[in-house]
Amino acid sequence: MPNRPIILNAFNENCVGHINHGLWTHPRDRSGEYNTLEFWTGMARTLERGLFDGIFIADVLGAYDLYDGGLDLTLREAVQLPINDPMLLVSAMAAATSHLGFGVTVNALSEHPYLLARRFSTLDQLTRGRFGWNVVTGYLDSAARAIGLDNQIVHDERYDRADEALDVIYQLLEGSWEDGAVRRDKAARVFTDPSKVHPIRHHGRWYDVEGVHLSEPSPQRTPVLYQAGTSGRGQRFAARHAEAIFIAGSDKGVVRRTVQALRSAAQEAGRRPEDVKIVLAITVVPGRTAAEARDRHDEYARYASPEAGLAHFSASVGVDLSRYGLDDPIRLEGTNAIQSAAKAIEHLGGTRRKLLEHFRLGGRYPAIVGDASQVADALQSWVEDTGIDGFNLARTVVPESFEDFVDIVVPALQDRGLHKTAYAPGTLRQKLFGAGDRLPERHAAARFRRAG
Repeated sequence: MPNRPIILNAFNENCVGHINHGLWTHPRDRSGEYNTLEFWTGMARTLERGLFDGIFIADVLGAYDLYDGGLDLTLREAVQLPINDPMLLVSAMAAATSHLGFGVTVNALSEHPYLLARRFSTLDQLTRGRFGWNVVTGYLDSAARAIGLDNQIVHDERYDRADEALDVIYQLLEGSWEDGAVRRDKAARVFTDPSKVHPIRHHGRWYDVEGVHLSEPSPQRTPVLYQAGTSGRGQRFAARHAEAIFIAGSDKGVVRRTVQALRSAAQEAGRRPEDVKIVLAITVVPGRTAAEARDRHDEYARYASPEAGLAHFSASVGVDLSRYGLDDPIRLEGTNAIQSAAKAIEHLGGTRRKLLEHFRLGGRYPAIVGDASQVADALQSWVEDTGIDGFNLARTVVPESFEDFVDIVVPALQDRGLHKTAYAPGTLRQKLFGAGDRLPERHAAARFRRAG
């Protein structure tokens, strides 16, 4: 495979403990400052200095209350609790940067699509086209109960509902306002040409919407669409909608087959394989020397909490893993949670002891430890051996994990032609695909556009 720039996103969440749990106790860690603007604007500047494509901000509605029958460990170790709204971070980080993109996780079913569409247009306008939406459908029963449901909606129905929600949003973002509707003509006293604004009339299985979109068209109209579903139904959803797909995995063979399946599904949906960028979750602990990196990794591990990682993973698979003995085989019946996480148990050893060993840094993503050349070798190998397009870099100790990556690893990647040396102009979609600001005509959203 010829060298080509890879996609680099920082992977984060508006909380203390995101993926690598327990590291909030490290004396140099500042993740407890997550509820300050300075924490986020400083991080954004670091990422832009390193020419990252974006920051991918995860989110979850509900609390991880399965492990050991309650919230005690979740609360003690800040396992994504407390957690704040990710959307409110974007404006501040956008004001502190000029090119960094923002992929924000928002549950497609948590709010009415009419309201979400306005929020997306607003952020795309304020960022000048640097906004992306990571479309999720939820999976926690605790989230369902918190909003008045008895249990979480069954897995495939969540995607069915999300399909309709996105159709509503496409109608609003792509079809309600024509290009040229906004004239801003003071002399004629015409801000918007009424003949070019149209109400949508959608009456579906789950949504009824009649009205015009409240916002004028933003630079991208529809934000860049991210998605993380790799189940059968999730793949079909991603094939129709996603422009960038976030995957996890520690086995290159499994990841390669996942990549091939996702690209094939996109083709079957009438798109092109290159219409979908696939990014892998990864943890990196770099050092100026290999010995320094190993020492840093061992230092981090002394503060990490593998059990907190297991509590998080319990929620992902929908089963209280604390009830298994250390060496009991974990056998899962069909659950209503994240199906890809359930499948990962077998690849991670199949017992609680093996999971805890794998979660040495408090999380389950593969960890690359080494000097600049070793890390660059490993990242390049993942790209060449699996066909992924890049990485979502999970944080360890902040801010130093991102600072070290920028200072140590980025120059090595640039020397190999694997990372850009300057940002390209334009919106986030233009930067990622080089084919314009708007979704291509072969995307599902295009059928809602008005001719002309």
